[in-house]
Amino acid sequence: MFIASFFTKTKILLTLMLLSAFLIGCTKTPPHPIAQQINQDMVRVDGGNFLMGSDSNQAKKSEKPTHIVTLNDFYIAKFEVTQQLFESIMGSSLSYFQSPNIPVNNLSWQQANYFIKKLNQITGETYRLPTEAEWEYAARGGQLSQGYIYSGSNNIDAVAWYSKNAQNKAHPVGIKQPNELGLYDMTGNVGEFVSDAYDDNFYRYSPQDNPTNSRQEASGLAHKSVRGSSFSYNAKESENYRRDFASQSIIMSDIGLRLVKDVKK
Repeated sequence: MFIASFFTKTKILLTLMLLSAFLIGCTKTPPHPIAQQINQDMVRVDGGNFLMGSDSNQAKKSEKPTHIVTLNDFYIAKFEVTQQLFESIMGSSLSYFQSPNIPVNNLSWQQANYFIKKLNQITGETYRLPTEAEWEYAARGGQLSQGYIYSGSNNIDAVAWYSKNAQNKAHPVGIKQPNELGLYDMTGNVGEFVSDAYDDNFYRYSPQDNPTNSRQEASGLAHKSVRGSSFSYNAKESENYRRDFASQSIIMSDIGLRLVKDVKK
């Protein structure tokens, strides 16, 4: 009698536990539709070591010396943020070259970060700009790198809209070939803001592990790093290691952004 009662109670308890777990799973909030759209077009980049920068005679002072960098895993968007995505959060954009699938352009570093702040508030996600080191690692192909000069090829025409083929304008994302990680337009089209402040001596004292030179200056004259060249740059200004900069408040028709997200441990 005792044994039968014990097993009956145990069976009821297990049933209640399973039912509770099922109900908890059912009440879990699904990802926001905009987050679902973004996340399905993100690529996981396995971290590792790589040589950042260049010692080439053609490299600028700010791009030297080559130095070892170690990065954690992260997610990065396959595509530059389009006007369609940007305007779904902000309502409109001031893009000079207008079309839903053309990267948002004609915005400042401050505006790019304000967009990300609003995007995270609406979706509950934690998107951000890539660090300069993350950007270059991804452009080079991460652990799948084939050592190409440009992102995905030694033939810039195959992977980039640049000065000789872009007709001095931005183009819809994803038309050119992707790089080894499946990322599009890492070279050319529009330049991409990163989180780092621009310092032409940073490579000389940069830490090895997950380096970042992120700073939020009050001054509108503070310079931020821009990577990936753009439709207005020539081939000799578009190699993966190239660095450029812009004031954090200036609006440029050939600069946009790409989203990154941490890998949750």
